[in-house]
Amino acid sequence: MKKELIVHQDPKSPISEVFRTLRTNIQFMNTKGKLKTLLVTSTMPSEGKSWVSSNLAVTFAQAGKKVVLIDADMRKGRQYTIFGASPRPGLSNYLSGVGEDYDEEDDEVDLADYIQETGVDNLYLIAAGNVPPNPSELLIAPQMVELLDRLKEVCDIIIIDGTPAQLVTDALILARLVDSTVVVAASNQTKKEDLKRCVTNIQNVGGKIAGIVMNKMPINAKKYEQSYYYGSTTMSKAKSGNSRQTRQARPQRKQNSEMYKRASDIVKQGKVSSQDIGKKNPTQQSMKTNNDDELPKALTNKIKIENTEEVPMERTKEILNQINKYLDEEKKKIN
Repeated sequence: MKKELIVHQDPKSPISEVFRTLRTNIQFMNTKGKLKTLLVTSTMPSEGKSWVSSNLAVTFAQAGKKVVLIDADMRKGRQYTIFGASPRPGLSNYLSGVGEDYDEEDDEVDLADYIQETGVDNLYLIAAGNVPPNPSELLIAPQMVELLDRLKEVCDIIIIDGTPAQLVTDALILARLVDSTVVVAASNQTKKEDLKRCVTNIQNVGGKIAGIVMNKMPINAKKYEQSYYYGSTTMSKAKSGNSRQTRQARPQRKQNSEMYKRASDIVKQGKVSSQDIGKKNPTQQSMKTNNDDELPKALTNKIKIENTEEVPMERTKEILNQINKYLDEEKKKIN
C-alpha cells in the first residue's frame, strides 16, 4: 500500500482532516439516503482524481461504511497500484465476459471473483482489469447497470474513479448512471474554460454535480500547520498576553510576599495589635486597590489584641489563615 493513502497512513494529518470534511459534506447532501454511487472525475489527466477517490473511499470506510471502490479508468487505471492489489480480473473482465466464472445454479457472475479486499477495513476494490479495445461501449452495456444494482445491495456507498471528462466520454456515460459526481481540479493547472465545459457536459447528459474539489493548492507549511489546529492562533496570542501579564504581575507578587513576611514576623513575635495590623508599610503604599491599600476593617476588628497579651498557638493559626485569605483575595483582584 503506497504512501498516497495518507488518510490511512497518517489519519491525524491536516490533509486527512480535509478529506473527512469532504466526506461530511457529501453525507450532508445525502439527507434522504439516496446517494449510493459517487463518480470522481477531472477535466484532464494528472489532476489527482485517483488520489482523491482512493483517500475519500478510505474516509468512508473509517466511518464504518462498507465501501466498494471501482476503477472505471479501463485505459490507465492505477487504483490497484495504490492499494497493492492485483490488476486483474477487474471491471473490463466483468463487463466483457473475458475470464468470468458463472454460478451453475443461478447462471450469474460471481462478484467475489472481481472484488478484492484491501488493507483497510470495510473497503473493497474492483480493479480496472485488462485494457479493452472499446471501454466506452462496455460502460454502455446493461452489465454496468446490473453491477451497480448488485453492489448497492451489499454495500453502503460505491465510489467510482472515472476517466478525465475532457478526453474521453467514459466519465459522461458514468455520470448518467451514478447519483452524483465530484470534479477534481488542480490549482494553477486546470483551465477555467475546461472546468466550465466539463461541468456543462455532465449536466447536459443528466448528471448531477456534487461539487468541485480543488487539488494541489500552494500553501505555506507553517501557516497550514497553525491554521489546522483550531484555536492555535488565538492560543498563541493568549500565551503572549499571559506572558505580558506575568511580567507586569511580578512586582505585585513581590509586594504581596513582603507584606506576608511582615505579617508573619509580627505573629511570630507573639504580640499583635490593631495599630500594627492597620499600619501601612512602604510596599503597601505603592499598591493601588479599591480598599485604600489597607487590610479590611472587618479583619482589623477581629484581631484586636493588646500589646501586653501573649497570643496562643490556635489564635496564631487563625490570624495566619485570615492573612492568607486576604492575600489570596488581593491576588485575584490583581489578576
